[in-house]
Amino acid sequence: MDLSGTSPSESARLGRSRSNLRLTGGLLAADTLAWIAGFAVAAWVRFEFSLTGPALARAIGMGVLAAALHVAVSAVRRHHAGRHPLGSVEETQGLANTALATGVLVLIALVPMASRPVPASTPLVGAAIALLLMLGTRLTYRNRSDRTLRPDAGRAEPVLLFGAGSAGQGLLRAMLSDPAGQFLPVGMLDDDPQKRHLSLAGVRVLGSRHDVGTVVRRTGAKMVIFSAANADSDLINEVRESTLKTGATFKILPSVRELVDHRITVNDVRDPDMADLLGRRQVVGDLSDAQSQLRGRRILVTGAGGSIGSELCRQIMRADPGELMMLDRDESALHALQLSMSGRAMLDSPELILADLRDEERIRRVMAERRPDIVFHAAALKHLTLLQRHPGEAVKTNVWGTQAVLNACRDVTRFVNISTDKAADPISVLGYSKRITERLTANAGATHGGTFLSVRFGNVLSSRGSVVTAFRAQIEAGLPITVTHPDVTRYLMTVQEAVHLVLQAAGIGRDGEALVLDMGEPVKIDDIARQLATQAPGPVQIVYTGLRPGEKLHEDLIGAGEQDLRPLHPLISHVAVPPLDPIEITTLDPFDDPEKIIDRLAWLCGQPTGVVAQAARAITSAPTQR
Repeated sequence: MDLSGTSPSESARLGRSRSNLRLTGGLLAADTLAWIAGFAVAAWVRFEFSLTGPALARAIGMGVLAAALHVAVSAVRRHHAGRHPLGSVEETQGLANTALATGVLVLIALVPMASRPVPASTPLVGAAIALLLMLGTRLTYRNRSDRTLRPDAGRAEPVLLFGAGSAGQGLLRAMLSDPAGQFLPVGMLDDDPQKRHLSLAGVRVLGSRHDVGTVVRRTGAKMVIFSAANADSDLINEVRESTLKTGATFKILPSVRELVDHRITVNDVRDPDMADLLGRRQVVGDLSDAQSQLRGRRILVTGAGGSIGSELCRQIMRADPGELMMLDRDESALHALQLSMSGRAMLDSPELILADLRDEERIRRVMAERRPDIVFHAAALKHLTLLQRHPGEAVKTNVWGTQAVLNACRDVTRFVNISTDKAADPISVLGYSKRITERLTANAGATHGGTFLSVRFGNVLSSRGSVVTAFRAQIEAGLPITVTHPDVTRYLMTVQEAVHLVLQAAGIGRDGEALVLDMGEPVKIDDIARQLATQAPGPVQIVYTGLRPGEKLHEDLIGAGEQDLRPLHPLISHVAVPPLDPIEITTLDPFDDPEKIIDRLAWLCGQPTGVVAQAARAITSAPTQR
């Protein structure tokens, strides 16, 4: 508290109150003068620019009365319609209605008079003139106020926006309304000829994609922000390359679909990701039905701390579940998940469950005590090469761990097992183990009361341990990018897309099925490596190491003998999965010779033993360099 006995917050409140009083008083005086001037000019024009002193005095007096009436009408309007921001379109419309009503009321009062103080035309003409003057006052104030909100030109970084549509305009307004902002728009670019030379809040459209280099040099912009909504990758890459040639930085505004639930802000601007640069088609449907089935339900997610599990938890929370339970064996992952979801990570709330799938008794007790309605099973070991060397670990976690969860979920309403495209015609330990989980889930669907199904999708872009993450780590360490084969391809999804599929599966999947998303064309991993190499600060070498045991040159979404049926959604296939009796997996010995474990896993998948497993282990190719 200061010496006067007033706290800082109270002083600030009093300061704002005085500022508002000054503004109100200033507008009242300006409006009064506007009405006086309006009536005086209207009378002067009516008398053909020859106005006597007494006639001018009467016009001024009527102007003062009209101003008082205007205040009364404004009070009535605000009571019924509320107040609007100064200088806004809504305030302009309200001001026009008030001025018209005031002019009409004065005219109605004048008509019956035998000797009128001013001509009958004065109220309406004066009201029109007064309205123009009042609008001018407000627009001047609004323009001055807006300029005070602009970032400091001496401190903020000058930027260009590519895209003058609704997304670009939203970003422009956000930048120009933050006095502490780090970016100051100095121009816009757009390919639409109708927007050429358009000026938005004083920022002009200066050209198209072909003018990026010229405009960057002319304006001194240090950054180009791509703000054209839902543009294709060719346009993004072209603008990006033109920007980088000038030495400026390139950023991007996410698609409208990613921003649909909030207003555009400067914080939305980010570096382009692989989905932007490769043109990954975002395939998601309407989630309203899926979310309605989650609302109010008790939901448990295993592997909640992983890339898929954590995004699954975030999207489930938007559906307003009755309770969301997040299970993982990694305490650090649970800590990070809680922090990302609630902004706090005290680890003292019941929604976090620390448990390991390998502890069957612990899993059984968790399910019995928490009694979830819906279970999303995302926990698994997923690194193909590591599991190829240690197949026993895949048996204990992916196979036996999944069966432990299935055994404990006999009373759940719905169970969704997260699988992978490597389960289609598998040749790796990861593929074998996940195919077995699909078959075990199908068996549970035939023997348990609820609905049990699997979801199969490809690699997740930028997930923990993904190829993109690995490539970026190599670049940051100054190492060559290692690609297994120049022609290798993979189906890629964003994590949001993968989770959308999982949630849709919870709504439309049926017992014993594996739901498979149509993910478009597979992407060459070599293209990803080259895209990332172009973003590196220096030259980056790409080294080809050869396919490792268990790796395919091209993945499949639908296995041999599986039918691609799409009864409910044109982009989601429903693949029937043959059940596997859990008694069969008891023959697995995780401590046996790795070769024998792999052969046994292949046999449980319905694959020939020995030959397939040996072929999978033998796939290699000589390393080459570029």
